[in-house]
Amino acid sequence: MVSNGGNDSWVPQKMKKEIKESRIKPTSMVVDIINSSPVELRPKVLISSSACGYYGTSETLTFDEHSPPGVDYLAEVCREWEAAAERVDTSVRLVIFRMGVVIGQEGGALASMIPAFKKFVGGPIGTGNQWFPWIHIDDQVDMILEAMLNPAYEGAFNSAAPNPVRLSELCTDLGSVLGRPSWLHVPSFVVRFALKEGAFVLLEGQKIVPKRALELGFVFKYPNVMDALRQICLG
Repeated sequence: MVSNGGNDSWVPQKMKKEIKESRIKPTSMVVDIINSSPVELRPKVLISSSACGYYGTSETLTFDEHSPPGVDYLAEVCREWEAAAERVDTSVRLVIFRMGVVIGQEGGALASMIPAFKKFVGGPIGTGNQWFPWIHIDDQVDMILEAMLNPAYEGAFNSAAPNPVRLSELCTDLGSVLGRPSWLHVPSFVVRFALKEGAFVLLEGQKIVPKRALELGFVFKYPNVMDALRQICLG
């Protein structure tokens, strides 16, 4: 069952508006600049971001690029975000990446979790049952480069590793890599207070598979989360 949007009721309307505008306005500006430029000066390809929130949230369903959009707030943001990019002139090849959680050594959701684990207070956030659609930063960069060079890349692509995990599994693996336990469940309200917009990433979940990229032969350097965590944490 896909979430009906009730889980975002705690988010202030002002924040919702700011989140939506921060995605749609810059994309619209770029598209307007491209469309108003002479054809010979337009780029051959426009690569735009979206997010895996496009599909809504579910603990049971698996989403590929052919899955319908969700009906909650994040899905609404993603639909309008993609619609802004889709206004680009047809002379420009458009690629939209519905991104999962990009994990790397600096910044992002994982970087905010590692210090807690090192202090022996790490563990799942919320229930831990939510899916964590992750992708190593190296694979994300490689996928973007492939999309720039390969004309077969057009339309929407799920930008996530082929082996999604639940957050509890990721936390167990992270603890194993760091030599720390994964035992402390962090209440949802703590994450909402601390991360605000970023709480969406950790409290909601989608099981995303990169069907189209795999069909085009994309090879992930880090298809499994344990290997990705070892590279990030241990080098």
